[in-house]
Amino acid sequence: MFSSVTPYKNQVYSELKRQCQETKKLFEDPEFPANNKSLFYQKPPPGRVEWKRPREICEDPHLFVEGISSHDLNQGTLGNCWFVAACSCLAAKPELWQKVIPDWKEQEWDSKHPDNYAGIFHFRFWIFGEWLDVVVDDRLPTINGELTYCHSKLNNEFWSALLEKAYAKLSLCYESLSGGNTGDAVVDFTGAVSESIDMVQGKYATDLSEQVNLFEDLLKVFERGGIISCSIKASPTEIEARMPCGLVKGHAYSVTAVRRARLGHGLMAYFKSEKVFLIRMRNPWGKTEWNGQWSDSSEQWQKVGDAERKAMEITVEDDGEFWMAFDDWCTFFTDVDICRVINTSVLSLEKTWHEAVHISSWTRHSEPLLNRCGGCMNHRQTFLQNPQYLFDVTKEMDEVLISLQQRDMKMHRSVGQGENVTMGFVILEVELNRKYRMHDLVTQDNVATSTYINARTVFMRTVLRKGRYVVVPSTFLPNVLGDFMLRLYTDVDSDCRELTLDKPKVTCWSSFTGYPQAITQVYIHGAEGLQNQDSSGGADPYVIIYCEGKSVRSTVQKDTLEPRFNTRGIFYRKKPRKPITVQVWNSNVGQDEFMGQVVLAASPKDPTGPQKLQLRKKGQQMADEMPGTISLRVITSTDLMAM
Repeated sequence: MFSSVTPYKNQVYSELKRQCQETKKLFEDPEFPANNKSLFYQKPPPGRVEWKRPREICEDPHLFVEGISSHDLNQGTLGNCWFVAACSCLAAKPELWQKVIPDWKEQEWDSKHPDNYAGIFHFRFWIFGEWLDVVVDDRLPTINGELTYCHSKLNNEFWSALLEKAYAKLSLCYESLSGGNTGDAVVDFTGAVSESIDMVQGKYATDLSEQVNLFEDLLKVFERGGIISCSIKASPTEIEARMPCGLVKGHAYSVTAVRRARLGHGLMAYFKSEKVFLIRMRNPWGKTEWNGQWSDSSEQWQKVGDAERKAMEITVEDDGEFWMAFDDWCTFFTDVDICRVINTSVLSLEKTWHEAVHISSWTRHSEPLLNRCGGCMNHRQTFLQNPQYLFDVTKEMDEVLISLQQRDMKMHRSVGQGENVTMGFVILEVELNRKYRMHDLVTQDNVATSTYINARTVFMRTVLRKGRYVVVPSTFLPNVLGDFMLRLYTDVDSDCRELTLDKPKVTCWSSFTGYPQAITQVYIHGAEGLQNQDSSGGADPYVIIYCEGKSVRSTVQKDTLEPRFNTRGIFYRKKPRKPITVQVWNSNVGQDEFMGQVVLAASPKDPTGPQKLQLRKKGQQMADEMPGTISLRVITSTDLMAM
């Protein structure tokens, strides 16, 4: 993974450290100097800031003291609880934080060889599909001798303060970190796929079945190494206001455990099946906790045996970490960020996904065929001018995860341009043989539309049937520019690729082999009244569309005489006078059986509306009828970019 790590600002950690050791000078970072520009662009810190190195703050500094823990972190004067909550989640997962803090043993202070210390550290962040290695010096902002921003509980532990400095460097200054999304920070730490859930809109507080499904999903995410955070919506005057129940509005919490707790004591607990759904969280402040049911001193804990309590690591102290009943959690919290660490390893024994990644931009061009910022489907005339990505679902049914991410805009806050664009995407089921860009929606199905929101990431999880699809990412309004990254995950390789050509190319062979003169789309809706083929009194029909030596075949519809095919084919026809044939067959273990056909002239002058045609025999008997009819639409045009 790290063979392609890119040094941020072309600063190579090993070279800079070696230079400092040779010159016996502590590193001073010219790209993030110890001055006010690195601190703020508008609102200065609440006091006189002095930049100090760790040895000026304490006698025995360390990167880690007795390892790394979620309890290490405390939020400072900066409004970046979202970042601290993400760090808290990260600290609980060694396989993740060791990617963010590389060579951590080598970076640690070495008391035996103090001359090796060079005042330089480096951290890694996954930024827009690329791992960046960010170098910082160890000069940290302090007020009255204490760290101003994120810090550890112990005054000689500095991993969190240095990590925060590296992240602030990416955003040009510390103030740019004020206000943000925990899920975004987790993605930058891990490359995970982020999903935001609106608890109110999803009615998780009142719909018991949805609540149970959500718990099972969160449990699965947590057990697979994912990271979860949550918050309670607040008006501008309610930010970080404490509620009577002890929770804080407009404040990010990290979820540190999801568990079905066994009720009962001793052996009885194992024979009874009674369990309670619980969730544990941590307040980045390191204090101020929930005081309702299942809080630290709640009498509900008397229902849980000593062994179970020990396994759950119950502590009764105001350390910012607490348990809640899952239904209470669903009632009080309004926003949840789920970050799934997607397993794409071919060597894994666990569930793996095939990943496709495309990085591109919404760009403007006066020529419509070259324009790539057409806006959402509300703008029908320009929507298909957006980038288009084709993928195949090859299983009968497959779960598909799609993540659309835009570039982080925090670094532009200092010039008043730090807002995300409103974006989303549409998934269209298209012709099984489509290879060129879509120019008009004829019979293609809009099978899924994401939310359109000004979040950094828009996520969708959906189940699609076997077929070919096009995903169209777009901004909400036309002519809005920006960069985006589309990630698509399927169980089986989807061969996801961008559609770039508008029509077949003209080659040096075209004068010999011919060039298409017309384009035809055939949509087969279904059939009715087919003849019994099986001893059970049914059939397993499928349909094939033939055109100029090419064909499109539908999936088999099991045990039905009234199949719904919903199958499309698109054909670029060099000989438009040659008819198109549609045949219905019955699938058998031995030899498939012919059930009838229709022959279509498919002329541009033919009607384009729905048709119901009688099935007929083939060959010399093609004038004779066979049982059943087929419902279809045929659209033909001499404009090769008509559909």
